[in-house]
Amino acid sequence: MSKTSQWIAGINAVAAAVEHDADHVREVLIEAGAKNPRLTEIEENARRKDIDVRRVATNAIDGVTGGLRHQGVVARYAAAKTYNEDDLPELIEAAAGKALLLVLDGVQDPHNLGACLRSAAAAGVTAVVIPKDKAVQVNATVRKTSAGAADSVPVVRVTNLARAMRDIQQLGVWIYGLAGESTASLYSVDLRGNVALVLGGEADGLRRLTREHCDGLVTIPMPGLANAPGVESLNVSVATGVALFEAVRQRG
Repeated sequence: MSKTSQWIAGINAVAAAVEHDADHVREVLIEAGAKNPRLTEIEENARRKDIDVRRVATNAIDGVTGGLRHQGVVARYAAAKTYNEDDLPELIEAAAGKALLLVLDGVQDPHNLGACLRSAAAAGVTAVVIPKDKAVQVNATVRKTSAGAADSVPVVRVTNLARAMRDIQQLGVWIYGLAGESTASLYSVDLRGNVALVLGGEADGLRRLTREHCDGLVTIPMPGLANAPGVESLNVSVATGVALFEAVRQRG
């Protein structure tokens, strides 16, 4: 676990960081001359919390975001924690038998990862596990899409996803992978104890080794597909929300 510093961009992401985690916001840069009332609101809120705020030229903001659409505001953010596989035992133990993990196998689109993190935070997920390679990492786009959730839920980056899943199982966690061809419904499995839900990437779904390390494969029933030619499955972020909130429902 370590501390990092990076820029986050966009009105929602910066507003959420200032409102909910001001201790880790080092400074806010706002486009000079911008008239958006939400930018004024962010500036006033940041000053109330003794955060340094500067009005700067647009090209200065462009420079720190690398061309990412920023809506006229960025913040230098010192994220409290980054996690790796060595932190999983402590996170799972702290959940006291009710750990809920989200494992993402090769999600490539930062908007999808951001949306998954947003659902994970809302569902009270214990940790989100992502591979270090061949998958998008938590970057400025992810932070913006997650509207602050990227810094409120532990994101655990692992070197070898299959090995991490095996370690998770040894810690008493049941692992269920979502696969469209499965005949077992998501709604038929018990999600109330220590559970990990695994979802695959946008193109290929779950990889072979990932499937082999699941205790079971389940599917989200989609009766409308028969009447929707060309629609094969749910977007990974939508499927993540459905699966996580079924676990929330069961835990009641």
